[in-house]
Amino acid sequence: MGERILVLLRHGESEWNKKNLFTGWRDVDLTEKGIEEARAAGRRLKTQGLRFDVAFTSVLVRAQHTLDLTLAELGQQGIPVLKDQALNERDYGDLVGLNKDDARAKWGAEQVHLWRRSYDVAPPGGESLKDTAARVLPYYIQDILPRVLRGDNVLVAAHGNSLRALIMVLERLSPKDIVAREIATGVPLIYWLNADSTVAVRKDLAA
Repeated sequence: MGERILVLLRHGESEWNKKNLFTGWRDVDLTEKGIEEARAAGRRLKTQGLRFDVAFTSVLVRAQHTLDLTLAELGQQGIPVLKDQALNERDYGDLVGLNKDDARAKWGAEQVHLWRRSYDVAPPGGESLKDTAARVLPYYIQDILPRVLRGDNVLVAAHGNSLRALIMVLERLSPKDIVAREIATGVPLIYWLNADSTVAVRKDLAA
């Protein structure tokens, strides 16, 4: 039996992160800064001496590119990589493609803040964090967690809100706590799990 290690990694800065646009399921790639963040994540993980057995990612290129660059830094490109839209970013619906300042001008700062930072209020045509969790968590329980519990070292490269859904469960956070939680781009979070799937140790590899 291995150590039951789960690493969560938010993708590096994307082109639309840089432009302050709502991205959601729109498929945009990394910036030069994002590419370097992904490589730096690999270097940080290398200092921990981690070897991964399997990786999971979304169907969006910014997460996949981040994973590829991270594994390349680790010299572990050959491991199985499983891709599923269950790990996609939250769908922002009618907000997708809008500058966040323009959205505030259109709907008002208070309304946009509610869409962005509430747990169960969805933007028009989109998903709330609660909706995102409703697709992320079954996938975690059925596909990811069993691999961790049997001793595989697992890396998940995904998105701010799909990872929030996982962190909410792992760290037993309330809806209020999780929406306030910031997840930095390109910073690995390492969890050592107990046999009952609770967290024994958490380590943040921020620079």
